[in-house]
Amino acid sequence: MDWNDFLSALALVMVIEGLMPFANPEGSRRAMLTIAQMPARTLRTIGLVSIVAGLGLLYLVRA
Repeated sequence: MDWNDFLSALALVMVIEGLMPFANPEGSRRAMLTIAQMPARTLRTIGLVSIVAGLGLLYLVRA
C-alpha cells in the first residue's frame, strides 16, 4: 500500500464525516446525543458491523 492511497482514504473519510454536520447541524446534534446515550455493547456491535461491511466492500472493490 502506498502512503498516497492511505492519505487519500483518510481525506475521503474526513469529507464524508463532515457532510452531515455541514448539511444538517441540528440533526447531527440530535444523533450525537442519541449515540451518547446508547450502551457500550450496542456501540461495539454497530462498530463491528461497520468494520465487517467496510472490509467486505473493500474486498469487492479491490478484487
